[in-house]
Amino acid sequence: MYTVKSSEKLRKPGSDAETKALLYLMNFMPDSDEIFYFIVDFFNDLTGMDTMSTKLWDLQSKGDHNVGPKKIGKELVTLFKNYMSEFDFNAYIIFIGTVSSTVCIDCSKNVFDITNIKDSALDKIKAGLIEEGKKKNYISETDLTDENICSFLKKLKFVIDNDKKPSEYVRSIIRNHPSIVPKEETLNAIFNEIRNVQSSKKNNNVVENITIQTSDEALNYSRYLTNNEIRLLTLQRIIQSEIMLKNAIPTSFIDIYNTWQPEEKINRIEECQQALYRVLFNNNTSDLFWHLFERTYNIIVKNPSYNVQQIFLDLNKSCYKIAKDLGFDVLSLKYFIAIVKDGIRP
Repeated sequence: MYTVKSSEKLRKPGSDAETKALLYLMNFMPDSDEIFYFIVDFFNDLTGMDTMSTKLWDLQSKGDHNVGPKKIGKELVTLFKNYMSEFDFNAYIIFIGTVSSTVCIDCSKNVFDITNIKDSALDKIKAGLIEEGKKKNYISETDLTDENICSFLKKLKFVIDNDKKPSEYVRSIIRNHPSIVPKEETLNAIFNEIRNVQSSKKNNNVVENITIQTSDEALNYSRYLTNNEIRLLTLQRIIQSEIMLKNAIPTSFIDIYNTWQPEEKINRIEECQQALYRVLFNNNTSDLFWHLFERTYNIIVKNPSYNVQQIFLDLNKSCYKIAKDLGFDVLSLKYFIAIVKDGIRP
């Protein structure tokens, strides 16, 4: 079993560091593809979980800069508590703004383990952990042995966040689709929205002193985001910016638009736009929408000379079914294709 302790009882302002940490788990870990759930302020600041709750990645986030070794040790208390718990965590990560020059052997490394920590700094990290651990009622002093601490520190990963802007973390979400990467201001706006959604999860249910028997029960308290939810939010905002910043009628859609009778044009284009907006803001269909987008995107990239009609015909029957399930009809699907096509830079 596992008892939640030291969760944030009151919502605090959204933290850039916590959102960078989430996107680090999502996109920059060697095993990021395995992480599906991002649980906020339950086991720790952030905990990754795979789809079947068989693996957990535990992360403590600290946005401070020039952090000294003893303070690092104090920040490790929750990670250590989880290490000593009955639950198995696949990884223990401390995500820090920057550390002081007294900490690392090689200060050029941004990701490292304790083999890159100076001996003098390691002693202070241990001292800081012991000092802070003794203050917490959720850590038994009998657990604060040198053997336990050394075993824990050998499993710890340090991630230094000193070389990536918020926009770079968002860009990593769509790294497989570089042609649709929007302007810096759109990326920053998306980062802020992810941060706000993440922060809002701290208001979902009071979890302090909750006891769970298995890790999957953490999902019962609605303090999580999913990989697909974050990717869909990103894609929604990019497509929305394409609609808002460009002509309401996509260039690639004009040939179809011009076949309509003049008295039909306004109503029909509005129907296409409304269908697309309904799909974009239906968070219950994120998997379907992402699949349709990727299929459409890949056809466009492989066949840049294709017009909307040719792309439409190249979609397979399963994509037509997905489009129908999402709420598209033929014309609104072609409108969506045109938006994607026009958003891809040649």
